[in-house]
Amino acid sequence: MCFKRVLAAIDASSLSQLVFNQALEIAERDGAILKLFHSMNCDMLAGMPHYSSELGLSPQFVTVAQHNQHYIDQQSREVRDLLRRYCELAHAKNVPVEFESRLSDAGQGLCQAAADWRADLVVVGRRGRRGLTEALLGSVSNYVLHHAPVPFW
Repeated sequence: MCFKRVLAAIDASSLSQLVFNQALEIAERDGAILKLFHSMNCDMLAGMPHYSSELGLSPQFVTVAQHNQHYIDQQSREVRDLLRRYCELAHAKNVPVEFESRLSDAGQGLCQAAADWRADLVVVGRRGRRGLTEALLGSVSNYVLHHAPVPFW
Protein backbone atom coordinates (compact mmCIF):
# COMPACT_ATOMS: atom_id res chain seq x y z
CA MET A 1 0.00 0.00 0.00
CA CYS A 2 1.28 3.46 -0.87
CA PHE A 3 0.50 6.33 1.49
CA LYS A 4 0.47 9.98 0.44
CA ARG A 5 -0.42 11.74 3.71
CA VAL A 6 1.12 10.36 6.92
CA LEU A 7 0.08 11.87 10.26
CA ALA A 8 2.35 11.20 13.26
CA ALA A 9 1.32 11.74 16.88
CA ILE A 10 4.18 13.48 18.68
CA ASP A 11 4.53 14.37 22.35
CA ALA A 12 7.46 15.01 24.67
CA SER A 13 7.92 11.34 25.60
CA SER A 14 10.83 9.16 24.52
CA LEU A 15 8.32 7.04 22.57
CA SER A 16 7.80 9.94 20.15
CA GLN A 17 11.24 9.41 18.63
CA LEU A 18 10.18 5.89 17.63
CA VAL A 19 6.86 7.15 16.26
CA PHE A 20 8.64 9.85 14.30
CA ASN A 21 11.23 7.42 12.90
CA GLN A 22 8.54 5.01 11.73
CA ALA A 23 6.42 7.76 10.19
CA LEU A 24 9.46 9.29 8.51
CA GLU A 25 10.48 5.92 7.08
CA ILE A 26 7.01 5.36 5.63
CA ALA A 27 6.80 8.90 4.21
CA GLU A 28 10.28 8.63 2.69
CA ARG A 29 9.55 5.21 1.17
CA ASP A 30 6.19 6.26 -0.31
CA GLY A 31 7.06 9.83 -1.28
CA ALA A 32 4.38 11.06 1.13
CA ILE A 33 3.96 14.32 2.96
CA LEU A 34 4.42 13.99 6.71
CA LYS A 35 2.41 15.93 9.26
CA LEU A 36 3.48 16.01 12.90
CA PHE A 37 0.64 16.50 15.35
CA HIS A 38 0.69 17.33 19.05
CA SER A 39 -2.30 17.69 21.32
CA MET A 40 -1.96 19.98 24.29
CA ASN A 41 -4.40 18.52 26.76
CA CYS A 42 -5.12 18.23 30.46
CA ASP A 43 -2.10 15.95 30.96
CA MET A 44 0.24 18.61 29.61
CA LEU A 45 -1.46 21.40 31.53
CA ALA A 46 -1.45 19.41 34.77
CA GLY A 47 1.72 21.21 35.83
CA MET A 48 -0.09 24.52 35.76
CA PRO A 49 -0.33 26.02 39.24
CA HIS A 50 -3.76 25.71 40.84
CA TYR A 51 -5.24 28.45 42.94
CA SER A 52 -8.12 28.60 45.36
CA SER A 53 -11.53 29.23 43.82
CA GLU A 54 -12.15 31.65 46.67
CA LEU A 55 -10.33 34.35 44.72
CA GLY A 56 -13.57 35.38 43.04
CA LEU A 57 -13.26 38.41 40.80
CA SER A 58 -10.69 40.18 42.93
CA PRO A 59 -7.59 41.77 41.38
CA GLN A 60 -5.72 38.58 42.28
CA PHE A 61 -7.98 36.68 39.84
CA VAL A 62 -6.64 38.76 36.97
CA THR A 63 -3.07 38.01 38.07
CA VAL A 64 -3.84 34.27 38.27
CA ALA A 65 -5.44 34.33 34.81
CA GLN A 66 -2.43 36.15 33.38
CA HIS A 67 -0.06 33.66 35.03
CA ASN A 68 -2.03 30.71 33.65
CA GLN A 69 -2.04 32.24 30.16
CA HIS A 70 1.72 32.76 30.43
CA TYR A 71 2.12 29.08 31.38
CA ILE A 72 0.01 27.94 28.41
CA ASP A 73 1.97 30.23 26.06
CA GLN A 74 5.27 28.82 27.39
CA GLN A 75 4.08 25.24 26.89
CA SER A 76 2.92 26.12 23.36
CA ARG A 77 6.36 27.51 22.51
CA GLU A 78 8.05 24.37 23.83
CA VAL A 79 5.73 22.18 21.73
CA ARG A 80 6.41 24.26 18.59
CA ASP A 81 10.17 24.00 19.22
CA LEU A 82 9.90 20.22 19.62
CA LEU A 83 7.90 19.88 16.40
CA ARG A 84 10.30 22.15 14.51
CA ARG A 85 13.26 19.98 15.56
CA TYR A 86 11.50 16.95 14.13
CA CYS A 87 10.68 18.92 10.97
CA GLU A 88 14.38 19.67 10.48
CA LEU A 89 15.12 15.93 10.60
CA ALA A 90 12.45 15.27 7.96
CA HIS A 91 13.78 18.08 5.76
CA ALA A 92 17.24 16.52 5.98
CA LYS A 93 15.72 13.41 4.36
CA ASN A 94 13.92 15.55 1.74
CA VAL A 95 10.53 14.57 3.14
CA PRO A 96 7.92 17.33 2.90
CA VAL A 97 6.70 18.01 6.41
CA GLU A 98 4.37 20.29 8.32
CA PHE A 99 3.16 20.40 11.90
CA GLU A 100 0.15 21.32 13.98
CA SER A 101 -0.72 21.49 17.65
CA ARG A 102 -4.16 21.87 19.17
CA LEU A 103 -5.59 22.30 22.63
CA SER A 104 -7.70 19.15 22.77
CA ASP A 105 -8.03 15.67 24.15
CA ALA A 106 -5.21 13.67 22.57
CA GLY A 107 -7.32 10.92 20.98
CA GLN A 108 -10.11 13.17 19.80
CA GLY A 109 -7.70 15.82 18.54
CA LEU A 110 -5.66 13.27 16.61
CA CYS A 111 -8.74 11.75 14.97
CA GLN A 112 -10.08 15.20 14.08
CA ALA A 113 -6.70 16.23 12.65
CA ALA A 114 -6.63 13.03 10.56
CA ALA A 115 -10.09 13.78 9.18
CA ASP A 116 -9.41 17.51 8.58
CA TRP A 117 -6.09 16.84 6.84
CA ARG A 118 -7.41 13.77 4.97
CA ALA A 119 -4.56 11.58 6.24
CA ASP A 120 -4.03 8.16 4.67
CA LEU A 121 -2.30 6.80 7.76
CA VAL A 122 -1.94 7.74 11.43
CA VAL A 123 1.21 6.64 13.27
CA VAL A 124 0.79 6.58 17.02
CA GLY A 125 2.74 5.09 19.92
CA ARG A 126 1.50 2.92 22.72
CA ARG A 127 2.69 3.30 26.30
CA GLY A 128 1.54 -0.20 27.22
CA ARG A 129 -1.29 0.65 29.60
CA ARG A 130 -3.47 -2.37 30.23
CA GLY A 131 -6.32 -3.51 32.37
CA LEU A 132 -7.49 -1.19 35.12
CA THR A 133 -4.83 1.42 34.35
CA GLU A 134 -6.03 1.68 30.75
CA ALA A 135 -9.67 1.72 31.87
CA LEU A 136 -9.04 4.55 34.33
CA LEU A 137 -6.48 6.61 32.42
CA GLY A 138 -7.52 5.74 28.90
CA SER A 139 -5.37 5.00 25.92
CA VAL A 140 -4.85 7.33 22.99
CA SER A 141 -3.90 4.44 20.69
CA ASN A 142 -7.04 2.51 21.68
CA TYR A 143 -9.20 5.57 21.04
CA VAL A 144 -7.57 6.13 17.64
CA LEU A 145 -8.01 2.45 16.75
CA HIS A 146 -11.77 2.75 17.27
CA HIS A 147 -12.40 6.29 16.02
CA ALA A 148 -9.83 7.33 13.38
CA PRO A 149 -11.24 7.77 9.89
CA VAL A 150 -8.11 6.09 8.44
CA PRO A 151 -5.79 3.14 9.18
CA PHE A 152 -3.23 3.57 11.93
CA TRP A 153 0.18 2.08 12.56
